[in-house]
Amino acid sequence: MKASSTVCVLGGTGFVGQRLASALVRRGYRVRIPTRNRERHRSLLVLPGVELVNADIHDAATLSRLVAGCGTVINLVGILHERPRNGSGFHKAHVTLVEKTLEACLEHGVERFLQMSALKASAEHGPSHYLRSKGAGERVVKNLAGEGIRFTIFQPSAIFGPADSFTNMFAGLVRLFPVLPLVKPDARLAPVFVGDVANAFCAALEDPSTAGKTYQLCGPDILSLREIVAEIAKALGKRRLIIGLPDTLASVQAWLMDYVVPGRILSVDSFKSLTVASVCTENGLEALGIRATAMRDLLPSYLGTDPGQRTLSGFRQSANR
Repeated sequence: MKASSTVCVLGGTGFVGQRLASALVRRGYRVRIPTRNRERHRSLLVLPGVELVNADIHDAATLSRLVAGCGTVINLVGILHERPRNGSGFHKAHVTLVEKTLEACLEHGVERFLQMSALKASAEHGPSHYLRSKGAGERVVKNLAGEGIRFTIFQPSAIFGPADSFTNMFAGLVRLFPVLPLVKPDARLAPVFVGDVANAFCAALEDPSTAGKTYQLCGPDILSLREIVAEIAKALGKRRLIIGLPDTLASVQAWLMDYVVPGRILSVDSFKSLTVASVCTENGLEALGIRATAMRDLLPSYLGTDPGQRTLSGFRQSANR
């Protein structure tokens, strides 16, 4: 194990967190992951060096105990929907939690802090509660961590990969419906592979020159939302009619899903986030020595119709190849 090798990963049981935990373990780090339900995530314990702790990360005293003895804290916590719908849920997850975490880090002399933000996050100009709160969280990091913690911020576009909530959500719709009404069909994104994101965190952790910097993380292709859904349909071997909704009708659909449909796939806030292009102006992956993986190359391996290919993909993902 490496010196100061214990890394506390907030949000470590999530989609990106599990991939990152595996990458950190392979590099010789111990990984401490808090969770509200340890039993639900016991599969993480097959990774040597992973410590899974029942904890409420929003409690300051609990956070203090979690970061004690850690050389690095990584914050991956993020929510896409909130209740109530006034921004308070986003602020609690993306701003208040960052403040509490950094205060705990300063208390225990944590040397390194890595923060997951979002592309086009802006406390002042973000069109949605999500993007404004992520921007406010960045501001907290720069203000508090600057007191003695070396920090790095990451701003990814939409993250894709096996078990994501992005391509798999659209795949579910493609499987069910021959016609797909789509909000903001021309919204531009540069989907970035979860494995590349995990490698970016690891590269920054081991490179002192990344301290104080912000890295935009994008895949190699800029695609409209319509093109992404079409690629998903192609990977599934389905022919689907994709109909772009005008903004007026789309906003009504977002409102209905926000207030009427349980477990919604779209909200008013996420609709607003789509009004800005989620594309990079700087190549953060390249700066970290990582070659970006194209979404087109991977979709068939985990969404495709060939059961043998999906099984093989599952083995590869388990082995992180």
